[in-house]
Amino acid sequence: MTKILLLSDTHGYIDNNILKYVKQTDEVWHAGDIGDLEVIDAIKALKPVKGVYGNIDDAKVRTEFPEHNRFMCEEVDVWMTHIGGYPGAYNTRVREAIRENPPRLFICGHSHILKVMPDKKLNLIHMNPGAVGKHGFHKTRTMLRFTIDGKKIDNLEVIEFNKR
Repeated sequence: MTKILLLSDTHGYIDNNILKYVKQTDEVWHAGDIGDLEVIDAIKALKPVKGVYGNIDDAKVRTEFPEHNRFMCEEVDVWMTHIGGYPGAYNTRVREAIRENPPRLFICGHSHILKVMPDKKLNLIHMNPGAVGKHGFHKTRTMLRFTIDGKKIDNLEVIEFNKR
């Protein structure tokens, strides 16, 4: 079983409250708009990180992370990208590819709106952890925590922080 912490849109912000949750997981996945590699360095000092760059990320971040990251976690095919849309409204950047070869778990960020929903047509789960940074229109900072055990995605938990 792999314990995952999923975050997005840090926009250069990391604090001890976030790092407390990092310590409780096996891996951290960042769905873009990292903002500053110091965020990644703080996480990497504790746990392995998988991620993608977002639209605000500079050349340094884009050198370290791809636009799309497709990988296996145990027996779950995961596709992570920053701007991906959601079931019924996928972004044009991914729409055809996701229809032709859907993953089991599709992760994106960008909207600053936490969403977890199934795509019954493509038999996948869509996750957007919202935004955990302090920049943007969101009022509540959020992340997701869940487990992957073989083919099973389970124990999903929303983590909310006080209003910005």
